[in-house]
Amino acid sequence: MASCFRPKQRKRSKSWFKDFQYNPQKDEASDVRNILLIVATLIATVTFPSGVNPPGGVWQDDDYGHEPGRAIYASRKEDYYVFLFFNSVALSSSVLVIMCLTFAFPFYIEILVATASMLVTYGSSIFAVTPGNSIKFRYILMGAALPFVEKQENLCSNCRREISGDNLCIKCGSEISKISKDVEG
Repeated sequence: MASCFRPKQRKRSKSWFKDFQYNPQKDEASDVRNILLIVATLIATVTFPSGVNPPGGVWQDDDYGHEPGRAIYASRKEDYYVFLFFNSVALSSSVLVIMCLTFAFPFYIEILVATASMLVTYGSSIFAVTPGNSIKFRYILMGAALPFVEKQENLCSNCRREISGDNLCIKCGSEISKISKDVEG
C-alpha cells in the first residue's frame, strides 16, 4: 500500500535548445543556407527602415532652432551615434551574408547591384537626417564598412577561400605553397 502513495519520479527534460542547434551531420547545406538567408533578410528588413526613419522621427519645423528633416533622436548625441553605429554594422553584416550566400547564383549581379544600391540609399538617408559638422559620422561609415574588410593572407588565389591548417584550400583541396601564400598575402 505504501507504494501507491509514493510520488512518481519525473523524467528529466532534455534541453530543447540543443535540438535547434546546427548539426553538420544531420543538417543539409541547402537548408542551412536558406535559414541564414531568411535571418539575414529579416535583419536587413529591420535595420534599413530604422536608419532611414530614426526612432522619434525627424523635426517637422524650425521651432526652437531645430532644423527640419533632422533626426529628433540626434539631440541625444551619444545615444544617437551608438544607435547609428550598431544599426549600420547590423545592416552591412546582413547584406554581406546575403551576398556571400547567393554568390554564383542566377541573377547574382542583379542582387549585388540591388544590395549595393540599398547600402548607398541607406548611407545617403542617414547622412540627410544626421546633424551636419559631425566627425562621429565618419566612425559610422567605418563601422558599416567593417564587415566587408577581409583578411587577405592564407587565401587560395583560385577559390579565394581560406585554407585549412595543412595548406590545402577548403573549397578545391589544392595545395598552397609558401611562395604563393607570400605572393597573395
